[in-house]
Amino acid sequence: MKRRNFIKNATVGGIAITGVTGAFSSVAGAAENKASNRAKFNLKYAPSLNAFREHAGDDPIDQIRFMNDQGFRAIFDNGLMNKEPALQEKIANELSRLGMDLGPFVLYADFNTKSMVTRDPEMMDMLRERMRMGLEVHKRTGVKTALVVPGQYDERLHWDYQTANVIDSMRMCSEIVENSDMVLVMEPLNGLINHPGLFLTTIPQTYMICKAVEHSHCRIVNDIYHQQITEGNLIPNIDMAWDYIAAFHVGDHPGRREPGTGEINYRNIFNHIYNKGYDGVICAEHGRSISGKEGEAAMIEAYRVADSFLV
Repeated sequence: MKRRNFIKNATVGGIAITGVTGAFSSVAGAAENKASNRAKFNLKYAPSLNAFREHAGDDPIDQIRFMNDQGFRAIFDNGLMNKEPALQEKIANELSRLGMDLGPFVLYADFNTKSMVTRDPEMMDMLRERMRMGLEVHKRTGVKTALVVPGQYDERLHWDYQTANVIDSMRMCSEIVENSDMVLVMEPLNGLINHPGLFLTTIPQTYMICKAVEHSHCRIVNDIYHQQITEGNLIPNIDMAWDYIAAFHVGDHPGRREPGTGEINYRNIFNHIYNKGYDGVICAEHGRSISGKEGEAAMIEAYRVADSFLV
């Protein structure tokens, strides 16, 4: 069945998919943007800024308020570090006022550089500076997780030496931020579709590095979309690495769109981590299967369906 027809006709777990739980009634003008569905989600699904621009407009504060009105308890902004400090503070203040969390921002992710796998002094100096910059963002916003990617692998260096270098790099970075509340989360990424040539690709590999770094500020962000492509075995890997997972990213596969558009059973995954007591952020790092305002509404309803595991 086509996604457009699914949104119009399907029922999942007794919940009729008829738009966005009444949030988008035919109210004219600006009042439509203020329509509210205050039932909070069971988990802290975090849309990105600009995810609902068609409904909320371009202002990030209006976007945050709209997401809060739709029951979301968190947001994320990969580009937070590149925003003006005054805007960073404004976003953080609004989130605090509404009792919402802020998910991981990208602190360091250069997919074209052999960075952490080497012992290049210039690379180490660059990483030190990035950590200091990240700490400034943390001070302004209170964001608790910062994402790092070790970069490309080196075809001319034995894999085990590269692993040892990444361990040393992450230990150094963790020690720089250890006097703050900000935790570094490494993200393994798939090399089959999106990011060929990167060093860090699997949850077991990332878990091993965290164990070796042995620092409370070195953790994992588990991107379910990437891991479905790389290794599958999603729930067992969540359980095995549980003590080191500090955040999740989600997106269905194939297509990297909202839950319910691919092969991943997100309702079961969300139920599983809920029962394990997870109270962190789950970043909706994906596109939409339908464009425009209809697609934004479909995305919200997709999370309502996936979040219905307690029904």
